Amino acid sequence: MVDTQVRSGFAAPSTPTQRSRRARWKDGRLVLGVLLVAITALVGARLLSSADDTTAIWAAERDLPAGTKLTSDDLTTVRVRFTSNEAAGQYVDAEADLKGLVIVRAVKAGEFVPRQAAVTQADNDRTELPLSIAAGHLPGDSAAGDQVDVWIIPKSPEEPAKKLWDTVRVVQVDAVKGVSGSTARRQVLIGLDPADLPKLPAALAAMSTGEPLLVRRGR
Repeated sequence: MVDTQVRSGFAAPSTPTQRSRRARWKDGRLVLGVLLVAITALVGARLLSSADDTTAIWAAERDLPAGTKLTSDDLTTVRVRFTSNEAAGQYVDAEADLKGLVIVRAVKAGEFVPRQAAVTQADNDRTELPLSIAAGHLPGDSAAGDQVDVWIIPKSPEEPAKKLWDTVRVVQVDAVKGVSGSTARRQVLIGLDPADLPKLPAALAAMSTGEPLLVRRGR
């Protein structure tokens, strides 16, 4: 007697092979690895970018008394990360030409050299004149280095305004003084060239009868 096998139309369910499961698991690990590499590269690029975000400026190699004519032997280069371009602009850039620069106030060894402390010989020869000016008689953002015309506004409305000096340099501007409105004043230091000095006596006499006004030239 011959045994015959009964075949049905349904195949027995196949068991998923471990190979396919391992392959899918390896694919996921590969994707994760690629993502980690990409993130690491991005972070590294940002770190390198921030590391280069510094400005080279001059610092004093030794104590520099007022009147020192600067040379590269007096200074050393340092790299500093400033919070703004305005802050960086307060110091002498390491790329600046030192020829003809004179220290006008003492700078200690290791101190960053302020731009206001290192001026040209011509600026050093200027006479500095302090002016007390009403807050409304000068631009609100006036700053050292501005070029201004100095006018006098007479107290008598019948008298015309008079120009005292053309294109003088602002050396320093102090903070607002007084309370507010017409009582607020600012202390401004201007630099007068030797050619401006003959006008000084008449200008002082005019200022005793009126209020000075600063008109800024284009920056």
